[in-house]
Amino acid sequence: MVLPWALCGIFGVISVILLLKILVMKKSLDEIRTGFAASLDSDTNLLVTVSSGDKYIRLLANDINKQLEILRKQRLKYERGDRELKDAATNICHDLRTPLTAICGYLELLENEEKTENVSRYFSAIQNRTEVLKALTEELFRYFVIISENEPMELESRCLNEILEESLAGLYTEFSRKGITPEIKIPNEKIFRNVNKTALLRVFGNILSNAANYSGGDLTVELLETGEIVFSNSAEELSSVQISKLFDRFFTVRTAGNSTGLGLSIAKNLVERMGGKISAKYENTRLGISVSFAEE
Repeated sequence: MVLPWALCGIFGVISVILLLKILVMKKSLDEIRTGFAASLDSDTNLLVTVSSGDKYIRLLANDINKQLEILRKQRLKYERGDRELKDAATNICHDLRTPLTAICGYLELLENEEKTENVSRYFSAIQNRTEVLKALTEELFRYFVIISENEPMELESRCLNEILEESLAGLYTEFSRKGITPEIKIPNEKIFRNVNKTALLRVFGNILSNAANYSGGDLTVELLETGEIVFSNSAEELSSVQISKLFDRFFTVRTAGNSTGLGLSIAKNLVERMGGKISAKYENTRLGISVSFAEE
């Protein structure tokens, strides 16, 4: 007959063994978790490794490694195809620029030639559509060049006040032509952020051009003391779905027109590459787009 104290000793030994087993399994699972995360974040052939000799733990790690290998191959295939598509699109846009420039040149020569009333009307229509096509092609070319850049963007401390003022001055003629008098609110205090000036000028230019094209006739531009830049204007009735797609490439609120739907998509790409945030909201028939960067 087994004595009570002996039973207690056996149960104690079993408990210790089970506890050690659980600790080892916990350690192995933690190794799998961290190894899996590292493998997903890495472009190398990093595998999940475990120190445990347990058969089932090692089988689990082996199965995860097989799936990681499949995922890695699919990702490489996607990245290669995406890169080839971007390169092809960039080359096509580049190739289109040459004949379009030549066409514009011939149209300039024809402009001084004697023309009948009907010919003049047709000539004006051709000239107008050619300019539109040239602008759209240029926008597509710039878009694919921007999204194809893999090098980190060079950032430096820049005054947001000055960059915003420069952007507004550059679009003064366009605003005047469309009868828009922007309401500008810029604080006297200089606000600095780590940005790329050229990229930020492009961001502001695209947002302001978008406002000029789709505004109901007004525009408010405000630089807050927090460093957030807010662009707002009255706009036609927009749905929540349209607002969620504003920064999608090739999306336009109006299906007809001369827009590629790339302006805000380019702005989003550049802002995020500079480590900033861009968002849109629609309240009381007013569309607001805000851009912000972390403090230095």
